[in-house]
Amino acid sequence: MRFRKPGMAALLALAIPPLLGANDAPTGAAHVTSQRMRAPDAADNAGNWMSYGRSYDEQRYSPLTQINDRTVQRLGLAWYDDLQTYRGIESTPLVVDGVLYNVAAFNIVTAYDGRDGRKLWTFDPKVERQWARLACCGAGTRGIAAWNGKIYIAALDGRLIALDARNGKELWTVQTFDRKHAYSITGSPRVFDGKVVIGNSGADYGVRGFVAAWDAETGRKLWKFYTVPGNPADGPDGEASDGAMARALPSWHGEWWKYGGGGTAWDSLVYDPALKLVYIGTGNGAPLSWHFRSEGKGDNLYLCSIVAVDAETGQYKWHYQMVPEDDWDFTCTQPMMLADLKIKGRTRQVIMQAPKNGYFYVLDRKTGALLSARNFVPQSWASHIDMKTGRPVLYPGVHLTTTPQIMTPSLLAAHSWHPMSFSPKTGLVYLPAMEQSIVYARQADGQFKFVPFRINAGYDYVGATPEQGALRKKLQAQADAMEKGYLLAWDPVKQREAWRVPYAHPGSGGTLATAGNLVFQGSIERNFSAFAADTGRKLWEMPVGNVAVSGPVTYMIDGVQYVAVNAGWTGAIVANLGSGFRVSPARLLVFRLDAKGVALPPLPPPSALPRPPYLRASEDVVRRGAQLYGETCSRCHGDEARGGVKDLRWMTPQTHAQFLDIVLKGIRAEQGMASFGDLLDREQAEAIHSYLISRASEDWSDEAVGK
Repeated sequence: MRFRKPGMAALLALAIPPLLGANDAPTGAAHVTSQRMRAPDAADNAGNWMSYGRSYDEQRYSPLTQINDRTVQRLGLAWYDDLQTYRGIESTPLVVDGVLYNVAAFNIVTAYDGRDGRKLWTFDPKVERQWARLACCGAGTRGIAAWNGKIYIAALDGRLIALDARNGKELWTVQTFDRKHAYSITGSPRVFDGKVVIGNSGADYGVRGFVAAWDAETGRKLWKFYTVPGNPADGPDGEASDGAMARALPSWHGEWWKYGGGGTAWDSLVYDPALKLVYIGTGNGAPLSWHFRSEGKGDNLYLCSIVAVDAETGQYKWHYQMVPEDDWDFTCTQPMMLADLKIKGRTRQVIMQAPKNGYFYVLDRKTGALLSARNFVPQSWASHIDMKTGRPVLYPGVHLTTTPQIMTPSLLAAHSWHPMSFSPKTGLVYLPAMEQSIVYARQADGQFKFVPFRINAGYDYVGATPEQGALRKKLQAQADAMEKGYLLAWDPVKQREAWRVPYAHPGSGGTLATAGNLVFQGSIERNFSAFAADTGRKLWEMPVGNVAVSGPVTYMIDGVQYVAVNAGWTGAIVANLGSGFRVSPARLLVFRLDAKGVALPPLPPPSALPRPPYLRASEDVVRRGAQLYGETCSRCHGDEARGGVKDLRWMTPQTHAQFLDIVLKGIRAEQGMASFGDLLDREQAEAIHSYLISRASEDWSDEAVGK
C-alpha cells in the first residue's frame, strides 16, 4: 500500500469519531442499526455502504452524485492495498462512518481509514487451508456484515465470528454446521434487524442445504430452515422448516437423502422489513443428475427456488421454483433485489432475479406470484415460462441421457454470483451476462458411485464409448465458438434489453449504479470502467491489471465521494481465454476525483509456456483420469482442464515432478491446494496427472504460438 505506516499506538488508540464529517450519524464503530438500515438515503446514512447490497433491498444503488456523468473523467486512484494473494477476491467492502471494512481470501478482515487507506486493524480467523478444496472456485468469500458495533465473518469452515469493530478483537464464535459433512460458506452473512442470517455451500459434494438465523448480540441460534427433505424414516427435524418439508416430500423419489439432496443457499439472501420476510435463493441438487438423485421423477422442492420465510420464526410463507426437475446445475442462488415497479398501470412490490438458467424473473414479493419472465440470453432448455402455471416449458429431449448434447446456458451460468444493480432513475437493471454452453451427458446406470467430499454429479465427463468421446469433442468445439460476455442493461418492466457493452470474453464483474447516471464495472479486459446508466456510453476507464469481479461500492467522507472495488480474478471458466491471460496480485482499489500520484505496479513479465512432458499412459488410463478429474478437480480448475483457479495444462517441470506429493500429501496446502489423499489413491492421482499431460499435449502447440 502506498501510504504512510501509522505507529502501533496510533492504531490501537484510533477512535472512529474523528473520521466523521460534521453532519454524520451518531458516533461509534460500525454503528449500524435497524433505523439506519431502513433509511439508507437519509442525510446521515447516504455516504455509507452498511451492508452487502448497501440497503435491505440490495439494489446496489447510491444516491451520491459528486462523481457523475460530467465529472467522472477526473477520477483517479486515491489509494490501494495489496491483498497478498493471487487468489480470487469476490467480496464487497463495507463502509460505515469513515471506516472501510474489507475481507480477503480465507476470511482475513482488515479495517482501513476510508480516506487514505491507513490500516486500523486486521483479523485472521486462521481457516485451515484444507477447506479450500470444498469451496467451488477457491477460498474466497463474498462479504462480511456489520451491526451495532460488530463485524461478522461467515468463515469458510462454518464458524460465525463476531468481532469488535473498534479493534478487531473476537467477541464470540459459533459453529454453524457439522464438520463431518462437506459444507463450507462462501456467501456473505446478512444482519436483518438484529438477526445474522447465513446459508452454506457444498451441494456438489453431497450435503443437505439449510439457512439459519443467529442472534447478532449473543450468537444464539434463533431458527433453522432446511431447503430439501431428509430421510423420511427419521421424521420431522424439529426445525422451522418442518411444515415446508412435509409439503416438499412428495416431490422427491428414491433415496436422495443418502446423497444429501443439495439445495444449498450459497449466495443471495434478501429482507423486506415491512413484510418481515427473508427471501432465500436455493441451489442445485445433489447429485446433479436428476436421474440418480430422484429416479428421474418429481419436481424436487425446493431446489432452484426463491423461498420466502418469516424473519422472526423462519416459518415457510411461499416459494417459486424456477427449475423443477433440475438436471443441469441451474442454481437459483444468484443476486435477488427488491423494487417497486409500475407494471400495467399498477405499482407492484416485486423481487427480481436473473439466475443461471438465462431467464429474468419478476415476482410479487408478498405472494410469490409470477409477474413476468423472459430470457435475457439465448437458451436451449425451455421454450418459455407458462404464465398460468409458472412452470418452464421444457424442450423435448432436454433431460440428460448417456448421449452427449449441448446445453445453453451451461452450469457456468448466464449470470452467476456477480452482483447486479438497479437504478430507480433509469428503471434498468445492470448485470454481467454470459453466453456459455457445455456438453452434458449422464453416466450409465450402475456407474454412478456417491463419494462424500467429492463432486457427485452423475455426469459422464469423457463419453461412455470412443465414439461418444469423439462426439463430445466435436460438440464442445461448437460450444466454445458460441461463447460471449457483455454488460447488459435490462428493463424489468418491459422485459427486454435496453443496451449492452460487449467484451472479448465472459467473466466480467459485478456492477454499481449511482444517481450520477453512472454504472461501474470491472471487466475481463482487466479494466475498471464507468458507463452512462441511460445509454451505456463508456465515460471513463482505467487499466487495473486484474479482473474486478466483485461488487464495487461508493461512499463519502468529509464531503468527498470515493469508489472502491476489489480486483482479484476468481479463475472463472472461460473456454477461449488462452494461456496468455495474466493478472497482477489481488488488490483493493479506491478512487476519487482529481486523485493523483498513486500508480499501480506493472504486470509481471510473461513467462514462456512450458512444454508438457511426454505422455506415456494408455488411452484407458487417460480416460479414467478424465472422469476422476471431472469428479474431483473440475470445479476449481475448469472443465477439460481449461482456466480455473490455476490452469493445470501449463504446469512447470517442477510442479509435474511434485504432482503426486501436491495432490496426495498437500505440500502446497499453504497456497490453497490441500491434500486429496483421503479421496484418491496413488493410481488414481497418476491417472489424473496423465489426463492433464494429455490435455496439455493437445493444446500446447496452438497456445505456444498464440493461436
